[in-house]
Order: sequence, then C-alpha cells, then structure tokens
Amino acid sequence: MNLIVQGKDIPTPSLKHLAKLSGAAAIEAISLTAFRLRAANETSRAEVAAWCETHALDCGWVPAERRISDFGLLVMDMDSTLITIECIDEIADMQGLKPQVSAITEAAMRGEIDFSESLRRRVSLLEGLDESALQRVYDERLQLSPGAEALLAAARAAGIRTLLVSGGFTFFTERLKVRLGLDYTAANTLEIIDGKFSGRVLGAIVDAQGKADWLNRVRTELALEPRQVIAMGDGANDLKMMAEAGVSIAYHAKPVVRAQASQALSQVGLEGVIPLLGQV
Repeated sequence: MNLIVQGKDIPTPSLKHLAKLSGAAAIEAISLTAFRLRAANETSRAEVAAWCETHALDCGWVPAERRISDFGLLVMDMDSTLITIECIDEIADMQGLKPQVSAITEAAMRGEIDFSESLRRRVSLLEGLDESALQRVYDERLQLSPGAEALLAAARAAGIRTLLVSGGFTFFTERLKVRLGLDYTAANTLEIIDGKFSGRVLGAIVDAQGKADWLNRVRTELALEPRQVIAMGDGANDLKMMAEAGVSIAYHAKPVVRAQASQALSQVGLEGVIPLLGQV
C-alpha cells in the first residue's frame, strides 16, 4: 500500500516520522500539499490515523497498483461538497429564515431526521418567496469548493465521466452542469407558481436512496463495475450512494460519514481527491 499524506503545511520531520511509523520505503512529493509514502505497512493504519488527526493532516491508504485510469465515473454531492454552501439555507436567508432552515439541514446531514421529511419541512418555509432568490443565491453566494476545478480537470484527462447528484435543486445543478462541463446531473425541482415558491417540491424527492439509484443507473449505462466508481459527499443522505462505489470519499463531512467512507478529507480541498485515486 501507498500512504497518501495531505495538509496545508507538512513539515519534513512530520513526513519522516510517518515514514518511520508506517515502515514506508520512500517519500515522494506529489504537490506542495500532498506526499506519497511508498510501500507503507497497513498494520500501522490506526497509529498513523491518530497521529495525523492530532497534527491536522489527512491520510489515506491506496493500493500501489491503482491508477486513476482504473475509474470511469465520479459521483458528487453538490451542497457543501462541490460547492461551499447549502443552497436552501441561503435561499431561506432571503426570507429571514436561515437559522430555522439551517437547523433542519444540520439535523438531516447528521442523520437525525429523514431527508425527504426534512426537505419538505424546509421548502414549506419558503412559501411565497420570489423565485428571483434562486438567481441571487447563484450569483452572489454560490462558490465552488477549493480544488473543484482541478479535480474535474483530472477526471476529464483520465476519461472519467461525472455525475452531480443532489438533494438540492435543479436550478443550481443545471447551471453547474453547463459551467463545469459535467456529464450528468440529478436533483429536485421546486414548484414555482406565478413567480413565487409554492412551498412544495415537484415529483419524487432525490433522497439517499435516490442518489444511490442515480449512481447505479449511470454506472449501468456506462457499463462499469462498482469498483470503477468514485462517490463523494458530506452528509448522511450520501451514505447509500457512497456504499455503491468502489471508493467513497467523505469531504469535510459529518462524523457518521467519515466513519463509513473508505477515505476522508478534512484539511485540504477537492484537489486532495486526485492522489487518492492512484497514480496518473
């Protein structure tokens, strides 16, 4: 196995200590924020993880033979993963209801409330808001997570197709699809009547199972095996989707997600996904 160590600042003594701790044969620089410790001993996994957490570093174990070209599909959550915000919370802010909606969002992401129920409750609070709030959120508040464009460029270069699947709204996923050149998107549709939010969602809600279903639908269309799929997210409603992928990545995620993912990133941006997929 290769041990991938990532962080905003990684002192050389820290790398040497991790190499000794893991029995690694060599240290290679991947970038200014990522290093590969070759031929590391996986029996040191628990010790390495504890040391890295204490020193604000991300670590991941990657089979030495893995190549990024082994993968064919990258599946991404949108809110707080591909982008930095929770869109519904920012929409609610235009109604003066951000604290109430954010509290429901947080509970849903921790897995304390059923996602579909939480979405209906949150959307109902938006009833009567002018639909122009959507464009304002997109223009004024939506930002890509650090490293998003680097990750997508690496995926394109490797021939990996992309699916953005969200419990959020099509207004945002469709615009990001065009802006970023994504291959597939899926999300929920807000009902708008006479230019105002009705407080309802149209059609079946893209919940945890819906995300998993979309992953499998696109994977089947592309004739891929589960091991050829990467899925990343931050909340409890991403867990079913992530369980269907060969590599699952918890990105700045809730503890319940970090505990079940095959990899986790908390210190670096989305560019940190690239070294975890193997060598180019």
